[in-house]
Amino acid sequence: MILDTLQNAHLYYRLGVKFIKAFEYLAQTDLAGLEKGKYEIDGSNIFAIVNEYDTVDTSTEQMEAHKKYIDIQYMVSGSELIGHDFLREQVPSKAYDETADYQLFAEHPMFFSRLEKGMFAIFFPTDLHMPNIKVSTPMPVKKVVIKIAVNL
Repeated sequence: MILDTLQNAHLYYRLGVKFIKAFEYLAQTDLAGLEKGKYEIDGSNIFAIVNEYDTVDTSTEQMEAHKKYIDIQYMVSGSELIGHDFLREQVPSKAYDETADYQLFAEHPMFFSRLEKGMFAIFFPTDLHMPNIKVSTPMPVKKVVIKIAVNL
């Protein structure tokens, strides 16, 4: 997992061309003006999902992990907590769904990070994460999740 601000995105360009394209998209797009939905950046290799929702309590959520895609979760507006842990020997509470590319885990996160406007978190397939968590009270947020294909 990586947590940083978009201002420092250039520090992660060594992760590869797909990351450069993703960060350029975040920097050059009017994200506040985007409607909810899916936006192709480079076909199925890189795409963005724009979400707007109210943050929730941890009691309603589980950690998730992906196999096919790396997440870059960028906060456009609002603030939320994201729980995370390392994927080790945990047993999924919901088996891997290949079509949706996720599996769920009932364990409580090892730690939480606060994601605020202008910040991003990168979650690799070895990272469990629980996004959308309220800081103190539920609040509306807008977030862009860039999906980067691992093996395409």
